Amino acid sequence: MALYVVATPIGNIKDITLRALEVLKEVELILCEDTRHSGQLLHHYSINKPLLSFHEHNEVQRIDEVIAKLKQGQNIALISDAGTPLISDPGFKLVRAARENGLQIKVVPGPSAAVAALSIAGLPSDKFLFVGFLPKTTGKREALLKRLAEIRRLLPMSLIFYESGHRLSKTLKELAFLFPDHQISLQRELTKVHEEVVNNKVSELAARPPSVKGEITLVVY
Repeated sequence: MALYVVATPIGNIKDITLRALEVLKEVELILCEDTRHSGQLLHHYSINKPLLSFHEHNEVQRIDEVIAKLKQGQNIALISDAGTPLISDPGFKLVRAARENGLQIKVVPGPSAAVAALSIAGLPSDKFLFVGFLPKTTGKREALLKRLAEIRRLLPMSLIFYESGHRLSKTLKELAFLFPDHQISLQRELTKVHEEVVNNKVSELAARPPSVKGEITLVVY
């Protein structure tokens, strides 16, 4: 028995590996953030397996149940709504608990919005720091961004952020305060029909922020 951490497409439904499909067809149970959302992916590939909701609001409550099933000999897959589980998504506490219980954990690698964005940003990619979503409170956001600016002065690298459309304008202004002349690549709808990539100086993009919906990946150098 094993817990499989399985990456799924970030947009284009065809971006799933043959091994991921094989594993999802063979496990006894699939943990997913939204059963309706993941159900569409599984239906597309004719995979009919029991689904159990596993998200940030119930992860802690589900762990004992999942660990018990693994100990009973079940093979279980963990997926997220999009991309690689645990990367700004739930799952870390479950993986830690599985390791503490001596259970086998296997990774089925695949899509990640952060890596995908970095690969087409046209910015240095030899060193990068994945920040993910910034804290929601202003004080913590400012403190983190100042710390990142200090780190970059010591070791130049690309910074990768996730952001939502309704907070984009605020975040761009905050980035422009510390990184005005730095380059930024704003990417949305990666791998989808309306994929969009906008490259500019941080200050110029902050002065005329695009009006976009959904989740966005920012790469700053």
